[in-house]
Amino acid sequence: MSIEVNNESSIPVDDEALLRLASYALEQMHVHPDAELAIVLVDEAAMEQLHVQWMDEPGPTDVLSFPMDELRPGTEEAPTPPGLLGDVVLCPQVAEGQAQTAGHSTLEELLLLLTHGILHLLGFDHAEPAEEKEMFGIQGDILVGFAMKERRRRV
Repeated sequence: MSIEVNNESSIPVDDEALLRLASYALEQMHVHPDAELAIVLVDEAAMEQLHVQWMDEPGPTDVLSFPMDELRPGTEEAPTPPGLLGDVVLCPQVAEGQAQTAGHSTLEELLLLLTHGILHLLGFDHAEPAEEKEMFGIQGDILVGFAMKERRRRV
């Protein structure tokens, strides 16, 4: 898996944890090992500019996803074809505020947002209640599985 993390924000972030989560999420979704993903962290001004340009909405947001080859989840028997998954853009400043509200760390919020962004790259959405239930269920499963894997890694 080719995963690149580029932190253009002024907030230090655990790049390795983001890489581990992205790898785990892509494995769980049976994405081909030769797929490519970029994770970009930007400040609020850059995120606001992207949010206005691509979503026509004011203010910075927490995560944006920019799919490239429109890859979809695979199966164990038939993983996705290799290709460019796309970019997930995260805003640590927005994530920090959301983390405080939710009562967990900024890193935990960034991991949640990254998972969410990856699922959007794979074609998931949450506009309709059934879609939301499916997407958030998969998102939760990935985060729980990753947390368990991380605990075992530390032991």
